[in-house]
Amino acid sequence: MRTLVFASRNQKELIRDPLNLAFGIGFPLVVLLLLSALQANIPVSLFEIDRLAPGIAVFGLSFISLFSGMLIAKDRNSSFLMRLLASPLSATDFILGYTLPLLPTAMAQVAICFIAAILLGLSVSLNLLVALLVLLPTALIFIGIGLWAGSVFNDKQVSGLCGAVLTNLSAWLSGTWFDLDLVGGVFKTIAELLPFVHSVNATRAALAGNFGAIFPDLWWVLGYAAVLLSIAIFVFGRKMRSDID
Repeated sequence: MRTLVFASRNQKELIRDPLNLAFGIGFPLVVLLLLSALQANIPVSLFEIDRLAPGIAVFGLSFISLFSGMLIAKDRNSSFLMRLLASPLSATDFILGYTLPLLPTAMAQVAICFIAAILLGLSVSLNLLVALLVLLPTALIFIGIGLWAGSVFNDKQVSGLCGAVLTNLSAWLSGTWFDLDLVGGVFKTIAELLPFVHSVNATRAALAGNFGAIFPDLWWVLGYAAVLLSIAIFVFGRKMRSDID
């Protein structure tokens, strides 16, 4: 119950910052429209809507890291979190309290992206719901990164790390803008060691109804989600103890 009350407070904090929410939802849509326009004039198989939409959805989720990181960093820099540290909430309770309100926001982002893709020609089917579920662990990855960053850095540093570095990293290493095979070498190896391209591939398989091809990539995403959330809990717990001492 305490965690849910804390989560409700964090949901209100997110709503109080509509500009960042609008940017996090609107910018990926602008990219989707621009690349779809490019596809209409210069056909490229990579930018066909059923292949493009999953990549844009993953790119859009990267902004969740900024939301989660800024939320926890602002609380750390104020007296609010210091007062909460005297409560019986554990580090896991805190992380859950920050994570729970962000998940609906992340799923709303994906839903809006898919609705825009439908207007651009994406076929409507139950596979869209499967793709939505496949993207849930990806949302947890970006939330975990943001919570880790917010536990360590101040809000300005979080803005640079999650708002600039991470969004570009996820875009370039996800295979959305270009086929990774065209680059190959070390670049492709690094991309395949990270979860972004695996998330895009799993979502593309879900949209295509090729369910057997989802899990080889989804295991990577699930593993990263578990590890990053665990790291966020561990780091936040250490910060709690150091702040109390």
